[in-house]
Amino acid sequence: MPLPKQKDGHLHPLTHIIRDSVEIFSRIGFEVVLGPEVETEYYNFDALNIPANHPARDLWDTFWLKPGKEGLETRELLRTHTSPVQIRYMEAHTPPLRIIVPGKVFRYEATDATHEAQFFQLEGLLVEKNASLAMLKGTLEVFFREFFGKKIGIRFRPSYFPFVEPGVEVDMSCFKCGGGGSGCALCKETGWIEIMGAGMVHPRVLQNAGIHSEKWRGFAFGVGIDRLAMLKYGIPDVRLLYSGDLRVINQF
Repeated sequence: MPLPKQKDGHLHPLTHIIRDSVEIFSRIGFEVVLGPEVETEYYNFDALNIPANHPARDLWDTFWLKPGKEGLETRELLRTHTSPVQIRYMEAHTPPLRIIVPGKVFRYEATDATHEAQFFQLEGLLVEKNASLAMLKGTLEVFFREFFGKKIGIRFRPSYFPFVEPGVEVDMSCFKCGGGGSGCALCKETGWIEIMGAGMVHPRVLQNAGIHSEKWRGFAFGVGIDRLAMLKYGIPDVRLLYSGDLRVINQF
């Protein structure tokens, strides 16, 4: 007797985005590295040039954990970004380095169509003697071209992040209207979509990880994987990615 037809399973859209991103960066020499989701205050903040009482700490709404042991030298938390993995990797390896870090992060904030208390990030780090913003721009252009399947323009706008100097906001040309903007709801008729933060690794961050900042330079970038999924697949609400509704998953 013929067996009843079995329905195929479906990968989550975030899984598709992570796999595609890893495959693209692996082709240009980046190694995939993972790290703990429960972090120490030192790796999440201090080593990244965000010391105690620094106003930049207000940029991250943190889930602090109750002390589990007496006499802990540093507090523990749910990591607010994947950047701590950069420090851990640089401490254990010597340059040149090229890594990407996909992983879940946590922030204590209200949820809405574009914000969640948990979400996924993709962090990138390159440390070489000739690292530059031009190299960063070229790397991101390759990634977005491969990811969206068409040529994507990139522009930098000055911004502030304590672990990079200079820091930039990265905009990409709208892949839907081709950068024209006219009548496009995705880019709000600007022709550009704000997509990530990036910059040259701050010398103090390199020093904290034991790397000579006068011999080596680096760039770093971070992008929300959830945001990439929403843009690529036209998902209107980030909460749909975590709803458990199989009608979402079965489309992929």
